Amino acid sequence: MPRLPLLQNAAPIRLMKIARAGEPRVAARCWTSSVGQTRYSHSHGSPKWRPVSVLDEWVAKEARPISLRQLMVFGRSLTESRLISSANYVRTELPTRISHRIRDMQQLPYAVVTNPHINEVYDLYYNAFDTFRKVREIKTLDDNDRFCDTIRSTLKAHLTVIPKLAMGILECSGIKDAEDLDKFMNTILRSRISRRVIAEQHLALTDTFHAPWFSPGAKLSESEFIGEVFLKCVARDVIARCGAATREILQRAYGPSTPLPEIRIDGHLDASFPYILSHLEYIVGELLRNSVQAVAEKHRGSTKPPPPIEVTICESQQHVIIRISDQGGGVPRDSLPYMWSFSKGPASQQLLANLGQVPKLAATMQELQVEKEDEDDEDDDDSDDKNCSKEKVDDGHKHHPGSSLASLASRPPNLRLGMGLPLSRVYAEYWAGSLALHSLEGYGVDAFLQISKLGNKNEQLATRATMDAV
Repeated sequence: MPRLPLLQNAAPIRLMKIARAGEPRVAARCWTSSVGQTRYSHSHGSPKWRPVSVLDEWVAKEARPISLRQLMVFGRSLTESRLISSANYVRTELPTRISHRIRDMQQLPYAVVTNPHINEVYDLYYNAFDTFRKVREIKTLDDNDRFCDTIRSTLKAHLTVIPKLAMGILECSGIKDAEDLDKFMNTILRSRISRRVIAEQHLALTDTFHAPWFSPGAKLSESEFIGEVFLKCVARDVIARCGAATREILQRAYGPSTPLPEIRIDGHLDASFPYILSHLEYIVGELLRNSVQAVAEKHRGSTKPPPPIEVTICESQQHVIIRISDQGGGVPRDSLPYMWSFSKGPASQQLLANLGQVPKLAATMQELQVEKEDEDDEDDDDSDDKNCSKEKVDDGHKHHPGSSLASLASRPPNLRLGMGLPLSRVYAEYWAGSLALHSLEGYGVDAFLQISKLGNKNEQLATRATMDAV
């Protein structure tokens, strides 16, 4: 029996009865967003809304979280049996984790679920769940290769999920409480990160195992990657690379004559830790981009050089803390309530238009330049999904075309999506870290990123969905 609060979802229950009776579905239904746009969504091809017993079975299962250290230890001495074991872990974890998010979507009010953007995400999730739950036990390397092909095609198909969700949340901001929508969005994003971490880690291990230089059973070098985990993320180097990329983007956008602030790094310059590099690059890149842009715009036209951005690295026994301080004027008072929210209030209309120009976000939730780059260089999507190129570069750090730094440049500075800070906090908290901002209006912002440096914290998974959604 459904819980009493879910009786408001009577419309989905009626759809269930239609499906069971074999009657045709409604060809299209009119849907009006909170920003006054009338849309039509076609439902004849949608998956079944009713919670079939097989979904109940998967929702009843617990996800098994892992830590960075477990990812490292597992892949350090890679053998065929370990690779197959990894495949079977992913084979059972993906449908389990997806099933909980499908159930979460089924709990949304009907007016939200039928939003065309969220409905499309539901279809993608249901199709992925149906695909992965049917994968048989992996017993051979050939089985694993076929499974990896399925993972890659699914990752590529799901590149539209983040912008679709963001647009759906913005359009539904007048239908459901913003706090509830943010909680839903954070749950979906954290779960999405968790699935992509285990999927991409397995793809990377498989590519390593098949590499001509690899000898099964040999220990991977301490100076390289184990799958997607970079064993020695040096904070100073990541900040320097992200800072250089940010300055280059903004210099191109504003013109060579516009002075940009210097980025100064001090503190514990040798601090290092194991981490997934694309996650860290995303967070640091977004924070530096916000700071450099704010300072450049606030001090544009001044005869004096813009004040520098001070980045301080602090290493303790268990954590590394990165503080980014700027003098860009701080966060405007009217923007503060929406800083960590995906529902942006008065700014929703402009953000919807901006998101429409970014139909795909990559596996690391970085912008891929839309139509032009996708058509001209379709391999970029594949390289980002496979994440298989682990070449060494000068100092042992990885930077391949699908990395966050390469895709960071594709979004012009004035194309704000309203997602950078909330997404960065989801990433920071995923490995038991944190992200906080302190704004002094009229002066500047201090951002504090805390990272667990031991790699022994489990991924912070989203909570389980309840069994009786509808």
